[in-house]
Amino acid sequence: MDVKKELARRAEIVNAALDKLLPDARAYPPVIHEAMRYSVFAGGKRLRPVLVLASAEAVRGSAEAVLPAACAIEILHTYSLIHDDLPAMDDDDLRRGKPTCHKVYGEAVAILAGDALLTTAFAILAGLPQSGRVTPERALQVTAEVAAAAGTNGLIGGQVVDLISSAADIDAQVLQYIHTHKTGALYRAAVRTGAILSGAGAEQLQALTLYAENLGLAFQIVDDILDVAGDERMLGKPVGSDAKNKKATYPALYGMAAAREKARQAGEGALAALQGFGDEAAFLRELVNFVLTREH
Repeated sequence: MDVKKELARRAEIVNAALDKLLPDARAYPPVIHEAMRYSVFAGGKRLRPVLVLASAEAVRGSAEAVLPAACAIEILHTYSLIHDDLPAMDDDDLRRGKPTCHKVYGEAVAILAGDALLTTAFAILAGLPQSGRVTPERALQVTAEVAAAAGTNGLIGGQVVDLISSAADIDAQVLQYIHTHKTGALYRAAVRTGAILSGAGAEQLQALTLYAENLGLAFQIVDDILDVAGDERMLGKPVGSDAKNKKATYPALYGMAAAREKARQAGEGALAALQGFGDEAAFLRELVNFVLTREH
């Protein structure tokens, strides 16, 4: 399997669905809808929504049935990026090689675009049973899972600890908290969403949860490494922003060699979690190597 081609194919499916689910850019007031679409379609690998689809397939569910939920998670992720880039947060001018939302539309509209995307995501999740392919009980469970992943026990909690911590006084425990909450919580929710909506059994869900937690950690460690040693042209943003913002990272705390080893160990943990699955989880396995070897 050519994982990059397969990921691109699935990303196209997600993009087509996102285009249908988001408000038309011309709808009044157009500026907010333009800003929402600008950020959602600014690029990206669509890993989180693809994980929703792949986890559904891993338990022999329908990727098509969970596609709206996959889009909801990507929309929520985009909201977090818009807010993360704001001057009050990371103060980034570029995201995926393009000016960030607040640089194009101003800070006020960027904040509102993020808010609008967040509410849109939950509107999509609330509407899942209308398709007739998702039970109300499973939709409710997933909505609660995604809300928890997005809140103070998830990515917001991780972002807050990241903001109030400085690289000078952070320890391994706090760094792990930041990574598993700011990034890992949404990976966990993505994988569990596809599985839950597809009727996964308790053992399957436990295994896929462990897979997601390890994959999310590997992704974030590699992200830390790329911020030090990545190619700015491929990343679409300047390297060294973590150091500029005095953020603690795995390379800063452990050194590059140890950080790479921790990423490898997390990847092995993700693969080990899939031992009870057959060919239906082949794409999930391929994604592990993709995450570990990615250059942007």
